[in-house]
Amino acid sequence: MAGRGCCFISRGSLRAAQSFVAPSRSRSAPAAAPAPAPALPDQDAVPPDEVPAHGTHLRQRPAPPPQPRAVNFSDAREAFRSKSSGELLRGLVVLRLCALEPLVQRAEQLMHLGQKLLGQQLFEKLMKLTFYGQFVAGEDQEAIKPLIQHNRAYGVGSVLDYSVEEDLTSEEAKKKELDSCVSAFEKETGKQREKRYSVHHKFGDRRDGVTGARTYFYADEAKCDRHMETFLKCIEASGGSSEDGFSAIKLTALGRPQFLLQFSEVLVKWRSFFHQLAAEQGKVGLAALETKLEVEKLQEALDNLGIATKAESQQWFAGEKLGLTGTVDLLDWNSLIDARMEISKLLLVPNLKTGQLEPLLSRFTQEEEKQMKRMLQRMDVLAKKAVSVDVRLMVDAEQTYFQPAISRLTLEMQRRFNQESPAIFNTYQCYLKEAYDNVTIDVELARREGWHFGAKLVRGAYMEQERSRAAEVGYEDPINPTYEKTSEMYHRCLDFILEEIRHNRKANVMVASHNKDTVKFTLGRMADLGIHPSENKIYFGQLLGMCDQITFPLGQAGFPVYKYVPYGPVEGGPALPVQESPGESRPPGTSRGGAAVTLD
Repeated sequence: MAGRGCCFISRGSLRAAQSFVAPSRSRSAPAAAPAPAPALPDQDAVPPDEVPAHGTHLRQRPAPPPQPRAVNFSDAREAFRSKSSGELLRGLVVLRLCALEPLVQRAEQLMHLGQKLLGQQLFEKLMKLTFYGQFVAGEDQEAIKPLIQHNRAYGVGSVLDYSVEEDLTSEEAKKKELDSCVSAFEKETGKQREKRYSVHHKFGDRRDGVTGARTYFYADEAKCDRHMETFLKCIEASGGSSEDGFSAIKLTALGRPQFLLQFSEVLVKWRSFFHQLAAEQGKVGLAALETKLEVEKLQEALDNLGIATKAESQQWFAGEKLGLTGTVDLLDWNSLIDARMEISKLLLVPNLKTGQLEPLLSRFTQEEEKQMKRMLQRMDVLAKKAVSVDVRLMVDAEQTYFQPAISRLTLEMQRRFNQESPAIFNTYQCYLKEAYDNVTIDVELARREGWHFGAKLVRGAYMEQERSRAAEVGYEDPINPTYEKTSEMYHRCLDFILEEIRHNRKANVMVASHNKDTVKFTLGRMADLGIHPSENKIYFGQLLGMCDQITFPLGQAGFPVYKYVPYGPVEGGPALPVQESPGESRPPGTSRGGAAVTLD
């Protein structure tokens, strides 16, 4: 059988899947959970006790919520009390097999061989008893309900992801990628966009060097509609099986990737242009939000480039609460570009060498413009559905040449749907050098506009591929140089969001990590900042079948914690959502028990 669709276990998946497994013991019912603690009172809204002359209290301050239970990650009995003896035995066998390097190296070949020797029916039974049963919840919405309800009884929620990998050979995948990422204009003229945002045959199969992250290849608009229907079913399943569920989607499943490439190029070039103007004003080496342009000099530059006359740009500022201090920052800049520029000029990008505006090489044809609009419509349908059934929607991160557009489109969904609650969550990859700037800019935008910021923090899933592509194509490696730098970036981004939660209860974050140090860091900062788990502002996430020694102690202690729950058929079923992620892979000399794995 050609391709990879039938193989939901791969080399990186197996390498990552070793986890501590406790000795076998029978399933026991969960201990009675304490009554949920009341939300932290708004201290500003509660006046001091008022005591009249004769000593009677007119008003009493509400009692603070009880201190959260201590979390013990070393108590194996508590961590695995939700498992039956059979489940523990399966986990022990499967995870030990995953530690065998020869098995890891030949995983895909062995899976195909097993199908041929056993036949499909017997092969599926074997998988359900072993690897599939360990890491995948079931085949459909009904099959996964018992597991979701069982985990819920132990304080663990679910992030649902229905996924069926397309069975493509590497060459078939590359052909689809080239066809869907090259515009009609480029095909006619032979011209190409900037190399970072152009498709390259060698890297056309986006599955290479990536394990566990679902990969979608564009076929046609009908296929995108089917993907949307699949996501809708997943959202419905999440809403029907729990009251506080999440569902995950990928934007590359919803439209032609050419649009994401073009939009990413435009966004990055305009942002780079802002920093070029800042450099000309002597503002170099500052953090993104600390970089400010002087309004008068900005107006002169816009006039010189033909973007807007000085009179026009003065009119822009007259209608906005921008530049009142005589400066504009990156968010002000983005606001001006969005609100004031004609669409035709938005398709122009600044040439950083010549200082002139130039048209994008690949303009949209009428059909391409329709495809772009359909993609946006599909996103809108999914967001509305999630809000209607009270499910939070997580938009997964993808490759860096798609990610600027993905993040921007997700941000637009947040602006619209996060007014009342955090319905849409964006994903931030902390192995990227620019992760902190991305987080701080989006948090500041949410603060200024008054909507709920929602983030999932991961270390990242595409390091090997990203580094190889950057070196081969010829642009700066976007990845942090070391594991330590990535962990430092993760904690820096996380701490910024935690501080925002302390001061503005509209921020929310999922700590998607298997790294025990990261989880302990989060718990410590929550205690320092007075953020109680009952506020449901900080969530934790681990993968189904792994890291139970972190997940279940958190759940039993009353912290919001979730398992990433893939489901789908064994045949052509979900790629195992586990990998020894580049950003979280263990540094030399450390044990596997400390390795962390992303949910991407």
